[in-house]
Amino acid sequence: MKILVVGAGFSGAVVARTLAEANLRVEVIDKRDHIAGNAYDYWHESGIRVHKYGPHIFHTNNQRVVEWLSRFTEWVPYQHKVKAILDDGQYVTMPPNRETAEIVGRENIVDILFKPYTQKMWGLNVEEIDAQVLSRVPIRDDDNELYFPNDSFQALPKAGYTALIQNILAHPNITVSLNTAFDKSMEANYQKVFNSMPIDEYYDFCFGELPYRSIKFTNQLIHSPRLFPVPTVNFTNDGSYTRVTEWKLYPGHGESRYQTLLTYEEPCDYKENNMERFYPVKDKLGENARLYKQYKEIKNEKVEFIGRCGQYVYIDMHQAVSSSRVVADKYLNGLF
Repeated sequence: MKILVVGAGFSGAVVARTLAEANLRVEVIDKRDHIAGNAYDYWHESGIRVHKYGPHIFHTNNQRVVEWLSRFTEWVPYQHKVKAILDDGQYVTMPPNRETAEIVGRENIVDILFKPYTQKMWGLNVEEIDAQVLSRVPIRDDDNELYFPNDSFQALPKAGYTALIQNILAHPNITVSLNTAFDKSMEANYQKVFNSMPIDEYYDFCFGELPYRSIKFTNQLIHSPRLFPVPTVNFTNDGSYTRVTEWKLYPGHGESRYQTLLTYEEPCDYKENNMERFYPVKDKLGENARLYKQYKEIKNEKVEFIGRCGQYVYIDMHQAVSSSRVVADKYLNGLF
């Protein structure tokens, strides 16, 4: 029995490994020239590790996910901190804490720290965004400086995310083909297809297009040992960039004494960035969710959609792992 998995990111790799360990033959394809999806990282020529599609910080309270992933990687403990830089050059903590409120004024937090970022990130006003998106960055009444203070496990894979995914895919029942785009004609050769491509694209946009946000990344090598107080700094101005990442400030990401590497992020519509879909847009009125539901309800026994684009959902890495294991286990239970 052969299974096709479309996409070699977290979702596809977890499904593939789970099925392979149940003695099914799995073929994984990806249209990109690398595995690991948007978590892909690599060593820049400067000797600094870069996450090509923006910083990925693993954090969770799901111990089962940690135990499963720990089969394929060692971890480096890391507790993420983020600052926002004000117009006067002063840094304040994100999510906003008591000190942040004292500096900018509690009544100004939304206008200074959320509105400009939201407008750039989502192309929508704060009032138009689903409250669940904004609640990911809660306002606190204590002096906490951690970005994920409530997550019991926070770390980075010691050898990087690409190596982690490579280890997950390293099974004799799994083959991987890169630079290979999915075509519906492939389905005839497989018992089942687990597909992480955009669900609206798969169905030829028959109900209309689902909106996505994308990000353009600009790397800059600076001849200085260090620039920022923390790895990620948000901008509060109305310029085009939302944030900047200084990679060597993450543990295990390089030890260059003379230079540092920055990546600036500029959000845009996915059509302005080679159709690279990163973030489903969760609007307050739920119109996009209703459109996705129309696609989801199409009966298709051959194909199961997975991942952010397949399920049109804004999830973190640990959620992608957990969701994909549930999907794969459900399929196996149906077989055996």
